[in-house]
Amino acid sequence: MNTKLLIKWLALWAMTALPVSAKDYTIVSPKGLNVITLDDGINLRISHCGKDILHVKAGLVLSEHGNGKGQARMVNVQAIKSVRKQKVQEENIIAPFYRQTQFHITYQQMDVRLSDGVGMQVRAYDEGVAYRFLTENNKETVILDEIVDFGVQSEAKAWLAYSTNDQKPFAMAFQNVFHETTLIDAEEKHVFLPATIETGNVKVTILESDLRGYPGMFLKKHKGQDGTSLKATFPNYPKKMAYYNWRGMSHVEQTEDYIAKSSGKRTYPWRVMAITENDVDMPVNNMVYALATPNQIGKTDWIKPGKVAWDWWNDWNLTGVDFEAGINTQTYLYYIDFAAKYNIPYVVLDEGWYNSAKGDIMNPIQAIDLQKIIDHGRQKDVGIVLWAVFNVLDEHLFEACEKYAAMGIKGWKVDFLDRNDQTAVEMAERIAKTAANHHLILDYHGFYAPTGMSRTYPNILNYEGVFGMEECRWAKKETDMPRYDVTFPFIRMMAGQVDFTPGAMRNGTKNDWVECYQKPVSMGTRCHQAACYVVHDSPFTMLCDAPTNYEKEPEYTSFIAQIPDEWDETKVLQGELGSYIITARRKGTTWYVGGQTNWDGRTIQLPLNFLNDGPYTVSMLTDGINANHNAEDYRLTTASHHNGEQLDIVMASGGGFVLKITPKTNQDSTR
Repeated sequence: MNTKLLIKWLALWAMTALPVSAKDYTIVSPKGLNVITLDDGINLRISHCGKDILHVKAGLVLSEHGNGKGQARMVNVQAIKSVRKQKVQEENIIAPFYRQTQFHITYQQMDVRLSDGVGMQVRAYDEGVAYRFLTENNKETVILDEIVDFGVQSEAKAWLAYSTNDQKPFAMAFQNVFHETTLIDAEEKHVFLPATIETGNVKVTILESDLRGYPGMFLKKHKGQDGTSLKATFPNYPKKMAYYNWRGMSHVEQTEDYIAKSSGKRTYPWRVMAITENDVDMPVNNMVYALATPNQIGKTDWIKPGKVAWDWWNDWNLTGVDFEAGINTQTYLYYIDFAAKYNIPYVVLDEGWYNSAKGDIMNPIQAIDLQKIIDHGRQKDVGIVLWAVFNVLDEHLFEACEKYAAMGIKGWKVDFLDRNDQTAVEMAERIAKTAANHHLILDYHGFYAPTGMSRTYPNILNYEGVFGMEECRWAKKETDMPRYDVTFPFIRMMAGQVDFTPGAMRNGTKNDWVECYQKPVSMGTRCHQAACYVVHDSPFTMLCDAPTNYEKEPEYTSFIAQIPDEWDETKVLQGELGSYIITARRKGTTWYVGGQTNWDGRTIQLPLNFLNDGPYTVSMLTDGINANHNAEDYRLTTASHHNGEQLDIVMASGGGFVLKITPKTNQDSTR
């Protein structure tokens, strides 16, 4: 496309976006909390409780011809043909393997028909607002750009995760801490989603949902005539791919001049703005899941969440065994026996079981007798999950799924997508669909934050897209993991599940933590690690440390291993973004409560008023009295309590706790 022509059209769009004698169209959320006013420049003015909090400029730049070339034209709402406001809609959403089994949500929708077969849907929820475009013609549509410009006050506080690749910002693993800054002081770097802005007395978190056959959205600070804003930017459609010399991993070498292309009628991703007054409402906001396409794979009774004994983080560091530990059959038989002993349903074979340098996924290395490993796991009721690079699996997709499913594996851990252009997003969906056809579960790593795909393909149990525990293998001492640990649940977890890979048995205080690749150490206490299994939405989650380290402390290992991986109900009882979080989850009649703090130690008062009447047995895993000196110090105690009582719980620096609360009349109802 002619760049000068595009700039000319964007300038024209900016002028037409001004509210000059424009007709406004308004919808209101069911309880009247959030109001969206749309004018004839595709400007959305969003207010909360009567106060303007956000202005969004929206638009599409389409190719005149269906090939990404030729004259560009702007589709905007000045060409409105009709506007229809719907009555308040109600949905009861069944949500397998989500933070609760089902939830109820309501909204009002406005349907806008534009020119040239383009439409727009706008929704007002009490939890936030969202909009998306759609095309209604049967021809090919080539999108040169999508305009999304979030305008807030320049002094607004923001939490932004920057791309870690300055040269190629769209090529990276979507892993970084959230930088707390004012918008005007933010770096002019690409930001991956989600991102949070504090404006007035609310926080607005920018997300996307139902990302299918379209590139993911990034943000970048933009200084314009109207002030500072966050403006969307998108990776272009790949034109030529190349391969790195390691792992057989593909990457984009050249791109087209457009961001997306498609044929026929379709909808595009939802632009989601979750609005929260209280931090505790952030981790349990359900908009991303609710806006996604419903289940496309049918029955889900074959899908089994569960914990995973993991090899890579602990560097295969078994001790006291009579064989050489590593990527070999004996090591994985040992992992399986450990998993069976503690009722852990899965073992993952991470990188190394096939020659990843050659991308030879169809043939395990000679040191691995995969059928023997799978058969031993079957005898012990432990399923095997295999690691693979995204494009390597995709290039052998049907034959690999058919072969290894027939051998008896339970799923794939798929890694190193490291991009979210349209073809990458299509690959992720293609793998999900094919894996489901073979009854294989998925864990997506090196992947962008979820966009509701777990509703569409429930066999995707978990996603990375988080600055997780692996960082402790190479992080620097100044890296503030405990602060990040009580930041991302409020922001990143709004998008969906997180594969943080917790469970470290070597734990360091702020003063004594050391970087160690072969024998990694977590930042914060042992109980801070245990709390991850309650605080995180994570139906498929690792026990990251070596089996022999867990076996030295069987009481602790038994306690974390039996924490459920599916939940009937989730609440965040207390918390403040960046400071601490306390989450309660219910499975049946048993409650688990997990708490974590940053490097600031604190004592919290926990009323048990979320419980029903009756006496309860409370098992308490808490930081030991010496945890500020030795982060591995903990206590496991049991006592009786009632719902009217209050517990005072001390968390050490970088500390945490887990409570298991069981009705005395139903002591066995724990799973």
